[in-house]
Amino acid sequence: MRPLIFSILAAGFLVSSSDAQSPMPVVVPAMTPGTTAQGPVTAAVTTTSMQATLKALQAMKAANEEMLKQQAATLEKLDEIEKAAQEIRIYSKRG
Repeated sequence: MRPLIFSILAAGFLVSSSDAQSPMPVVVPAMTPGTTAQGPVTAAVTTTSMQATLKALQAMKAANEEMLKQQAATLEKLDEIEKAAQEIRIYSKRG
């Protein structure tokens, strides 16, 4: 009986001490559009950097394509090895 009363009192104490809290509202200011006026020098620098980035991306694409070709060749060799291993298993079971 005492443990029951004690557990009821403890539960009541926990419920009464834990008040529900609502989160503080977060206010986010509106985004204002910035001015996009670029001078000729800024436009030239941007164009040059974009061209350099494009060349770098094209080089990465070429390297990736080469890597994919190598991986395809390796996969084909592995398939041939697997077929040969299966043939060896078949012939070893017959003999």
